[in-house]
Amino acid sequence: MSSTVWWLSACRRGRQEALKLRGCPCLVRPATEPLSPGSFFGVLPQLGLVSSSPSLPRPLSKAEKATMRKRTLKVLTLLLLFIFLTSFFLNYSHTMLATTWFPKQMVHELSENFKKLMKYSNRPCTCTRCIGQRRVSSWFDERFNRSMQPLLTAKNALLEEDTYNWWLRLQREKQPNNLNDTIKELFQVVPGDVDPLLEKGSVGCRRCAVVGNSGNLRESWYGPQIDSHDFVLRMNKAPTAGFEADVGRKTTHHLVYPESFRELAENVSMVLVPFKTVDLEWVISATTKGTISHTYVPVPAKIKVKKNKILIYHPAFIKYVFDSWLQGHGRYPSTGILSVIFSLHVCDEVDLYGFGADSKGNWHHYWENNPSAGAFRKTGVHDGDFESNVTATLASINKIRIFKGR
Repeated sequence: MSSTVWWLSACRRGRQEALKLRGCPCLVRPATEPLSPGSFFGVLPQLGLVSSSPSLPRPLSKAEKATMRKRTLKVLTLLLLFIFLTSFFLNYSHTMLATTWFPKQMVHELSENFKKLMKYSNRPCTCTRCIGQRRVSSWFDERFNRSMQPLLTAKNALLEEDTYNWWLRLQREKQPNNLNDTIKELFQVVPGDVDPLLEKGSVGCRRCAVVGNSGNLRESWYGPQIDSHDFVLRMNKAPTAGFEADVGRKTTHHLVYPESFRELAENVSMVLVPFKTVDLEWVISATTKGTISHTYVPVPAKIKVKKNKILIYHPAFIKYVFDSWLQGHGRYPSTGILSVIFSLHVCDEVDLYGFGADSKGNWHHYWENNPSAGAFRKTGVHDGDFESNVTATLASINKIRIFKGR
């Protein structure tokens, strides 16, 4: 109790006036008078150190509750932003390391991919079935790399060395010109700063029809159904005139290489699939001076396609299809499977027409009168059976639909 007496004595000396105003009993009690525990605790309330009566916490006002909700919302928003950015950097870091070798270029590519990712997030898929949906099939998730860019542009033209060497071996081109110089010249002729297929605009569900060349399209009457799609992709020498009831009239994109080129309607985009350096040189020549008229076969010296309608299939995307989807089967992918995987990356729904044999097992083109024709399947360049298995598996997991015709 000596410490208690000392404390109260200090109270009397240091705060005498204040205690007078508050009526502290320690001013009227001699310092020598001992204090009982009861009298000590009776002093504390008068000093303002404790409350004389217990009280419940004051309920929060509406304004205070609103402030707390705002703070909680801010914390959750920051947490979700952190998770989003972390996922984004992990998703793209391996691609940046694989396609670029310089820090400045890596920063630029990362910025461009971030912009594209933000564009995708603002345009969610509103289809009943969306190709890009994850965790539907582990088989699909292992193969589908959403960061791969299908089209070659001036900003993504840098190829990894092993991709470049693989691509050069596709058709064993002798003494090819420098690829970088060719690409630089190419994008002085055709636009190299846009990737129109990735700009979905206001379309929340882009439905695409990929129309193959199989004879099973004959008497299928798929024409109106094919034309109802947003994008209609065709390939090589496939005609529509005279076959509209079965294959449709509409074409938005036509995938070709120089040796398979055919004249296109004015509003159709030509997607060049380059298998060699001279294919890119041919585009330059065919839209300017017309100096290239022969590769390993005669090719058109001049074409009438508008320059802003010319798109270039990315060589790295060809290798991606070969490695990830075909698992190295065949020498290189066919235009058909390249069109299918291409569509997976630019469309929300994909329907396939004109793929596979007809109902009698014949492999031929729908414009050919000889159903037994099918030498194209026995070239040894493409593994048609494995490619068919890929499309069949995609259909089995509801990523695409296949209309088999007759």
